[in-house]
Amino acid sequence: MNWLKTLAVAAALQTAALLPAQAGENLGAIKSAGAIKIGTEGTYAPFTYHDESGKLVGFDVEIGEAIAAKLGVKAEFVEGKWDGLIAGLDANRYDTVINQVGITEARKQKYDFSEPYIASKAVLIVKEDNADIKGFADLKGKKSAQSLTSNFGKIAEEHGAELVGTDGFDQSIQLVLTGRADATINDSLSFLDFKKHKPDAPVKIAAEQENADYSGIIIRKGEPELLDAINKALADIKADGTYKTIADKYFGQDVSK
Repeated sequence: MNWLKTLAVAAALQTAALLPAQAGENLGAIKSAGAIKIGTEGTYAPFTYHDESGKLVGFDVEIGEAIAAKLGVKAEFVEGKWDGLIAGLDANRYDTVINQVGITEARKQKYDFSEPYIASKAVLIVKEDNADIKGFADLKGKKSAQSLTSNFGKIAEEHGAELVGTDGFDQSIQLVLTGRADATINDSLSFLDFKKHKPDAPVKIAAEQENADYSGIIIRKGEPELLDAINKALADIKADGTYKTIADKYFGQDVSK
């Protein structure tokens, strides 16, 4: 039976030797390679998208570059569709995903998250001169422009609104501006981005939900050194003003809480 024990030990050693490759590049390997591979969509403005010249830009892109700089390496982005983006970690396509990945209990069962680096809230948006809608309860009997299958649409319905179906944020805002809808419930980050580009648009936030949804930088489990390094890098870019500069550029304010 000794040969069985020897075989078992050999198999265990082989498995252990393979773990770093299977789990993705650890911090030491990333530093040796001089680059951290980051999965991202590249089609999700203002977080990760291509500008008119074709360059990959966005809030998440610059956060990734800033973190890489703190690690002493370059950021190497690998683009993919959202549906398979997180699964790309399992396939070792990259070391991390930075793409507004919401921190959920279900995801935390399989992956590790950094400390939250951005927060968003459901906000109630109305025309600037609207004095009737001051809170979510005031939506009763009003028309709310929403993507019909979204969580925001469900919130509007729960408060008694009549839904006016839209394809997304831009169309919802337009319906509010033209008076075809009284309001829209949408993402605070999308609103900040809109106002950044169109500061004179006569719309305002009438109310916001108290609880925020947070996004984090996601990595495979079993890489505590990398997780600690990413968290330290996040803390450093907040402390030295880099985070504020990036947030101001894309949203006009701090969006970390």
